[in-house]
Parts: sequence; structure tokens; C-alpha cells
Amino acid sequence: MNFYTVNGSPNCRKVHALINYLDLDVQINELDIFTGELATPEFKALNPNGMVPVLEDGNFLLWESNAIMQYLAAKAPESSFYPADPQQRADIHRWQNWEQNHFNRATGTILFENMLKCIFKIGEPDAEKVAAATEDFHQHAKLLDAHLVGRDYMLGDKLTVADFSVASFSEYFDTAKVPFRKYSNLIAWLERLEAIPAWADTPSLAA
Repeated sequence: MNFYTVNGSPNCRKVHALINYLDLDVQINELDIFTGELATPEFKALNPNGMVPVLEDGNFLLWESNAIMQYLAAKAPESSFYPADPQQRADIHRWQNWEQNHFNRATGTILFENMLKCIFKIGEPDAEKVAAATEDFHQHAKLLDAHLVGRDYMLGDKLTVADFSVASFSEYFDTAKVPFRKYSNLIAWLERLEAIPAWADTPSLAA
């Protein structure tokens, strides 16, 4: 299998961390967004959206990070990281959907305005967009913080695919000025993740 990634992408990082955690035999192919490698005809044949991550498994091509995570985890030996129980899998998928549609939509907007605009030299942060995204972030962070009361991980005492998904933007929280420091359960959960080598050692933008 081939995994196509861009160093520093939160959506790529969560898949890459899963590959490392499950010790999967996957070839990592790092692309350079700054030299246009995502816009080549060869890459567009893998993903017509011109975006990463992408997984290539023989003739099967899969894009969208959470779908890739579910596919790879399902191919690995059954474990508590992606349990076969339908209700537990549905719970994991619920949190992955929540992550993309709510929590990381807010954090991603803050990251783009406060960090990526500077990196790509595309202007100053839009204060109105930051303010709206910050309000959304607090709404979702309060929910997450309350959910984590009495839980070590998203589904309880066992690490699952959901944890890597929901935490995917976390390494940029401080740099992007995401106001997460008031949420003690969220912070404790992130610290537990950082103690997991497969998560902590996955390449980041600073690597």
C-alpha cells in the first residue's frame, strides 16, 4: 500500500500516526505542496480533488482522511483501537464526523487565519472570521471537555481511532492561538496522547 501525504497536514498526521501505531506495512510518499506536486496529472489521477491524504491499495484508491483511517484499521488485526462491535464503531464514526464538521472546522479556521496565511504569504488574519471561529471553538471545546470527565480517551479507558481524529489539529493550538488552555480535561487528554510514541513522533511541520 502507498500513502501520499504532506508534512504538516493535520489530516495526514492522524492517518500517519495510525499507520505507525498499528505498525502497518505502508509506503509513505511525502509530497511537496510548495512545488505543485498535488496539481500534477499523475497525482490528480490518484485524487481528482488534488488533496491529501490518499491511500493506494493495489487498484483501490481512497481519499478522505477518516475513511482511510477506518479502512486501514479494519484491515489490521481486531483490537480495542478499532473494535468490531457495531456500537463502538458507530461511536468512533460519530466522533470522527463531529471532528470534521464541528470541532476541527473551527480550529482549522483559526489555524488558517492566524498561522497559514503567514506561511503562504496570503494576507493578514481576518478578525471577524477568527472571532466567529473562536466562538464556535468554545462551544465545541466545552462539549469535548465535559465528555472527557472520567474518561482517559474518547470512548473511555482505551485508545481508539477517534482520539487520533479529534486531536489532529492539536499540535498547532498554541502557535495558531487556539484558546484551549482553559479546558483542563481536554489538556489532560492531549497530554496522554503525547505520551504515545506513535502519536508524538509522527512528523509535524517543524520536523
